Amino acid sequence: MSQGLRNRVPQLLPILVPAGLALAGWAAWLGWDQQRDVHPDGSTTGPYEAWQVIGLVLTLLIPVIWAASRRYGPGAVLGTTIGLTVAAYYDWSDDASGLFMVGVGMVMVGSLVVTAGVSAVVGSVKRPG
Repeated sequence: MSQGLRNRVPQLLPILVPAGLALAGWAAWLGWDQQRDVHPDGSTTGPYEAWQVIGLVLTLLIPVIWAASRRYGPGAVLGTTIGLTVAAYYDWSDDASGLFMVGVGMVMVGSLVVTAGVSAVVGSVKRPG
């Protein structure tokens, strides 16, 4: 391993670890459910249930809070946002309507805003020392 790469790996870990956790969380909570539910009136919902999305959010809040309390908040925000955006893109890219990019953009903006807000609150509450 080159010396330059060896010096950069510790700097990238606060971004790469949350990104990996976000990808794994998406696969665990949302990746297995791909079927839409058809109701008797003909309307469809899904493929995800509310409890799956809530589970994913709560699962990802734990590492964001942990990282923000240790002054790695920006890395956790970027990593989580990147991981969720890549997972949503991969999961939804086979959509025939072409509107999947709207959803991916909403996931990106929503995860960025929420993780940044949580990180800012945790960072301001955490006392030095």
